[in-house]
This record gives sequence, C-alpha cells and structure tokens, in this order.
Amino acid sequence: MALTAIGLCSRALLKIGATPLTSFDEGTAEAEVAAALYAPTRDALLSARAWSFATAQAVLPRLATEPVADYAHAFQLPADFLRALSAGAASRGRGLDYRIAGRALHAGSSSVVLTYVYRPAEEDFPAFFDQALIARLAAEFCIPLTENSSRADGLHQLAEAEFRRARLIDAQQDVQPGFEDFSLIEARGA
Repeated sequence: MALTAIGLCSRALLKIGATPLTSFDEGTAEAEVAAALYAPTRDALLSARAWSFATAQAVLPRLATEPVADYAHAFQLPADFLRALSAGAASRGRGLDYRIAGRALHAGSSSVVLTYVYRPAEEDFPAFFDQALIARLAAEFCIPLTENSSRADGLHQLAEAEFRRARLIDAQQDVQPGFEDFSLIEARGA
C-alpha cells in the first residue's frame, strides 16, 4: 500500500504513542511538529544514498549567464534535484568535470547529462524506504512531542538499523559497477 506524507507521519506518530494526523493544518502539536520536520527529514534520507528508485538522468538546459571563472557554461538543475551523482557530455552520464553552484551546474562542456538523486512522490517510495523513513521520523518527532531523550536515543538506533536494512535491499537492485578504462586490465588483454 502506497503511503502519503500524512500516512508516513501518522505511522511515525503511532510509534511514539502520539495521535495520528489527518492533515498538516489541523492545529495540534503533532501536526505542527510533523509539518516542520517531515520535508527536511525526507530529503535528508533521500540524499543520504543513491537510491535506485530516486535516481534519474536528465539533459540540462543551458543558462544564458556564464560562470565568472573556472567553467565556460552554466546549466539549470532540475526542480526535483537533491544531489548530484555524476555528469557527462553527449550520451554519457559520467566523466565530466563540474561544480554545483547554487541552483546551477557549471561545466566546460556545451551540453551536460546529469545523473542525480531526485525527490519522488511519496506514493512511489518502496516499502523498505517507507520503513526507514517512518523510523527516522519517529526519532525526530520524539523529543518535541514526548521530551523523552532516552526513548529518542533508542528510536535513533532503530532508525539507523532500518536505514542500513533499506540500503542493503536497495543495493541488490542493480549490477555493481566494474572497472572501466583501467590500464592494468587493458594490458592483461594485450
């Protein structure tokens, strides 16, 4: 079952014995804490790894304004951009020297393909990520709502364990990259 932001927060609130939400605007302490902490916690967890479900590639549009120094061109980052993984030119998604500056990517190439972590809709999160996010939210909500620091410490440990489990599951979803363009391998084949 796909969960919404409200559903994820409600499950986290239930873990700490608080009342679940129906809306971020309902005026309760739970709603205020969830509204303030949900988005930054979600984005931090998404940014912490190159999740298979939250990785995309895009050809970036070039900006009219050029960088002041070091690079010849500036490109607009996608609206859902959270973290860069690599950049390439033409049909390659890596191998290009670049720098992120504000909401732009600077590079020497006249075209850029960016591989990046983005913010998918909550309904597209896989179950293993839902569990990791719920555990992290419960840990974040605990102190402001219960003022129990020892319970918060236990929840943070649980959140770390859930994160490790989610990372392990996600890592099994693609082939691990091998060495490319490595001179010793090339010499062995000659």
